[in-house]
Amino acid sequence: MKLIILITSNVENGLDVATRWQDAGAPGVTILKSFGLHSLQRASQIEGLEVPLHIASSMTSLLAYVLRETELNNHVLLSVVPKELIPSLLDEAREVMGDLMEPNHGVAFVVPLDQAIGVRNPESAVG
Repeated sequence: MKLIILITSNVENGLDVATRWQDAGAPGVTILKSFGLHSLQRASQIEGLEVPLHIASSMTSLLAYVLRETELNNHVLLSVVPKELIPSLLDEAREVMGDLMEPNHGVAFVVPLDQAIGVRNPESAVG
């Protein structure tokens, strides 16, 4: 079993990839909302962002404020799948996201799993 992960700031494309992974045989796809520190730091430097004085006292407070006040977010897709599915899932991600080696197209990686408990059998999955 492998854990395939895709991180993207393009919400629509992320949802498209999740659906394609399910259609390709992934027994389940989990989607998490996340925030990239680099994006938050860039947003905190935008001119015209009015930050209350008590918030601006520390970088941590500033980033927390930006996180609450902006809609910057990424989607993290997670799926535990048989290793045989990995090539087709990566192909699906590339088809939607484009060349993942290009900036701002997303990041994908695969992690080997020693054990996975509670994962549905791919043959019984919907899709």
